[in-house]
Amino acid sequence: MRKVTQSWGEPRALNVSGCTWNQQPVPHVTNDKGQWLLPRLQVFQQHPEHLTPLPRQSDQNGQLNPLWEAEVTRLGRVGGRSEHKGELEHHREDKLPQYLLFNPSPHQVNGQSASMVMLRTLSILLSLLVPAHTTRSPDCGGILTPSGLSYLAEVSKPHAESVLRKDFIAPPAPDPSPPSPSRNQITSVKVDNFSLTLIPDTGMRLSIEVDLGITSAPSTTKEMRLSILADLHVEMNPEENLELVTSDCKHTLEEVQSTEKMDSKSSGLDIDKQINVEKICLEVSKLLLLPNERLMSLAAPFPITPTCQVQYLPLAAPMYSDQGIIISLQTTFQVAGTVIPLPVSPVPFSMPEPASSSPSHLILAFSEHFYTSLFSALEESGALNVSLLSSLTTATLAERITQMGSLFQEDLPVVLQAVTRSAPHVVLEEDKAIVKLFLTAQIGAGSSFFQSFLSVNVDVTARLHLSVADTRMIISVAAIEDIELSLATSDVGPILAALLEELFLPTIREEVSAQINTILRQGVFLPHIASFTYTDVNITIHK
Repeated sequence: MRKVTQSWGEPRALNVSGCTWNQQPVPHVTNDKGQWLLPRLQVFQQHPEHLTPLPRQSDQNGQLNPLWEAEVTRLGRVGGRSEHKGELEHHREDKLPQYLLFNPSPHQVNGQSASMVMLRTLSILLSLLVPAHTTRSPDCGGILTPSGLSYLAEVSKPHAESVLRKDFIAPPAPDPSPPSPSRNQITSVKVDNFSLTLIPDTGMRLSIEVDLGITSAPSTTKEMRLSILADLHVEMNPEENLELVTSDCKHTLEEVQSTEKMDSKSSGLDIDKQINVEKICLEVSKLLLLPNERLMSLAAPFPITPTCQVQYLPLAAPMYSDQGIIISLQTTFQVAGTVIPLPVSPVPFSMPEPASSSPSHLILAFSEHFYTSLFSALEESGALNVSLLSSLTTATLAERITQMGSLFQEDLPVVLQAVTRSAPHVVLEEDKAIVKLFLTAQIGAGSSFFQSFLSVNVDVTARLHLSVADTRMIISVAAIEDIELSLATSDVGPILAALLEELFLPTIREEVSAQINTILRQGVFLPHIASFTYTDVNITIHK
């Protein structure tokens, strides 16, 4: 049975470039995995008539969000235009159902008999025997800023012109009636204006102005302007994919210039018949360089190691504010094709507000829980179980540990086979990311048959370095800050801690860094859509 405690989320403030993000207290009841159970229900100890709530477990660690500010660049674009800035206690997941524990008194409570209290308690317990659904909770997210929206419009302009030219100038279907000598034909298409603006709490507005060159006779040309105003927003469809949809679309067509006098109204109507405005408005979102196929690519699984994958799943349609388009994501990790269960963060994640003056196109934020989950997935996949080759041999060890001579008759290289004994844990501090690994190293030798003679518990604290290459986050060990060794078992008698550190600490310090860097050398893919990458990235870690 699990103890259930009542807790209130602590108020937190996250300062991002002068902006303060406040998280207000919300009363709730959580189990040891941070999942909410029976909101606003109090649990009592011993005699209910005393109404003594169980002491709550305060969250001692704040939510820590590394902020990734980047300029979004389409593949093939050269560089950027200016300088841009792009605690949980980790509980092991177990598959037992969630329970709520009551300890009622045999006395009457509020005029009710003890049997009634027990009956109600039993009904609650039985209801909790139903397997709990996985809690959907974000652990990372992104903000497409107004600058990023303007950039999206800028790179979409040539694409929109190509689509419209294909629609307007494409060979018409065969017409059995003889062609009219004065029939208007569109001979040129040029997108003069293409812009995207935010509409807070609603979506975004697409404004397009297209200059059309029209010929009605060999010597007669005129220019007309097609203006399109469309309101767009992103919603989540029944398949839980993000989809860009049009909520409103209007158009106007007016003559700008002509080489002959003619009825502009009838001329406009003639051209209007050739332009399928309904089709354009229906598919106006495709004029952006972000069709729904690319939106769907956001939720594609990305490889981390040969057996481990990461996937970012949108939890709901984006929100729209003055700061930009905000989307919350939940990360899932797969090992050998199976989604691994991970604990839910007891600290709600929320995107911090960016500084109003930020020139970044996109801001990504990742919670501390994300990084702990990442290393837990690597542990689950066995990637953190490594062999460390020592410079020592059994003969050199026998000089310091006399009982070694009776175990090995020949001189063999000493190997440390390290496996994780508990889940890794990531701690984010101001401008610093720390990973804590808890390993057990079997120290032994043998070419065909490995014979262990020592078992050592190894606790490693390493400082991480984070960078971005294209669409991948590169994680590497910048330095080993601390290593604690303790003897677990020995077949060669007692060994002093000082000797243990002298013999094996240099190997562990050097090899653990190298092994982690090898495991993560390919990087971890960031949330992104097809054909876009990141440049001019600035990474900060805020407490």
